[in-house]
Amino acid sequence: MLKTACQEQLLPGTTLQEKWEFAQSAGYDGIELRAKGDLHFQGRLPELRRALADGVVMPTVCVEMLHFFGAFDAEQRRDALVQMKSQLSVIAELGGLGAQTPASYGMFSRRLPPFEPPRGEEEERAILVEGLTELGEHARAEGVTLFLEPLNRYEDHMVNRLDQAVDLIRATGLDSVRIGIDSYHMNIEEADPPGAILAAAPYIGHAQVSDSNRFQPGAGHLDWPAWLGALEAAGYDGYLAVECRLTGDPVDAVRSVPAFLRRNGA
Repeated sequence: MLKTACQEQLLPGTTLQEKWEFAQSAGYDGIELRAKGDLHFQGRLPELRRALADGVVMPTVCVEMLHFFGAFDAEQRRDALVQMKSQLSVIAELGGLGAQTPASYGMFSRRLPPFEPPRGEEEERAILVEGLTELGEHARAEGVTLFLEPLNRYEDHMVNRLDQAVDLIRATGLDSVRIGIDSYHMNIEEADPPGAILAAAPYIGHAQVSDSNRFQPGAGHLDWPAWLGALEAAGYDGYLAVECRLTGDPVDAVRSVPAFLRRNGA
């Protein structure tokens, strides 16, 4: 049985302790944290240490920044690397597993004018491999993992599919860089999502879940038995972290997810 986690902003409650109380009552096994830029996550350390002391389980963190390590601007790339290293260090202090980030978000899409990015593919690949290597080496030193998340074509033009992420990870040669898969993005980009999971199995380190319409699992048309069955066949034993929008009563929606996933094979 896979463990489930819920991103903190979806859970009712003011403090992490209150959110954890609700999460446990709903059947969750952990809380996935969110990390903004400007070293905001590091600034939360006193709060996070108190939550840890009170038994809150916080296995992973997902970034919520304005720019990422694949940015066009060199200064933004450097800042993103600083932010991610800090987040990896914080999640390591909490005894967590790692931090998830895309290469970029909302920076450029080949599906919108002008259609061609200002960098060539060779330059982009070199930048991504360099950034992933730097972050992966830091993650290895901290004893955690960097999870690279492929996004759909409308949100990122560089890493959309699992096979693209595998190629970049192989180029780093680091076990401390893995893929953070997301069911929503896979539903858009993968012709065969279960097949993609099986093909990338050795490189999958984390999984985020939402349905085909970005709402909570069960609110769309994703084939959950097939998707979760592929994860099981791939030998994945990590968390399913709920990252979604909510439809219907938000508290009821969040509460419904662990039972829904388990009914469908989690």
